[in-house]
Amino acid sequence: MRAILLFSILIIFSRCRQSNTAQTDVESKSKEYSVKIAGAMKNVMHKGELFGTINLDTIQNKTHLYGLGPLEYLRGELLIIDGKSYKSTIADDGSILMEETYKAKAPFFVYANAGNWEEIKLPDSIATIPQLENYLDKLTPQHERPFCFKLAANIDSAIIHVVNLPEGTKVSSPEEAHQEQRNFLIKNETVELIGFFSTEHQAVFTHHDTYVHIHLITSDKKSMGHVEELHFKKGETILFIPEK
Repeated sequence: MRAILLFSILIIFSRCRQSNTAQTDVESKSKEYSVKIAGAMKNVMHKGELFGTINLDTIQNKTHLYGLGPLEYLRGELLIIDGKSYKSTIADDGSILMEETYKAKAPFFVYANAGNWEEIKLPDSIATIPQLENYLDKLTPQHERPFCFKLAANIDSAIIHVVNLPEGTKVSSPEEAHQEQRNFLIKNETVELIGFFSTEHQAVFTHHDTYVHIHLITSDKKSMGHVEELHFKKGETILFIPEK
């Protein structure tokens, strides 16, 4: 009888331990892949806080790291794709100057480590950013928000901008923040897009009238910027969202 009781206690203890371990693994995964935010867009646009609130080089875990935001003092754009960090600025001749570097600061920045993705062929009916935004909202009711997403695409066209604020400019409105920004038309290109979606972070890392913030980089890594407009080619876009 004693042996049976002892055996029962050991089984219960083992199951409790397994349950605790599983819970710890879930909590660890949730913490590892949670989205992190530094600074806020509204502080930049309305309070003129253009200085860097995060140094990208100080992000400790760069494994499968994704992130985006503007360069400090709004002098360029930043994008991290799977651990590689890119900075785009405006050259003297008005073209895009690209550099792969972590030596950069951002006044606001959103980032996450994401190694496991669910792959989805984007429906042909999704051709623009507003359509993509609505699709993401309906597709992910059970996902933790905010979340990172990416797209591998052949596009008909896109308009990207690179902020290029003149040195010493004071900012108190979105209009002032976008002085001297440069817009670039990208046509018939293979591109990668990194975005972050949230219904709760407007004016934090998305503009007040959208739930997404997306940066685009061309496959040759010669152009990168914030996406203003986008038109996908039908049947040539793959969407990746984090696995639940």
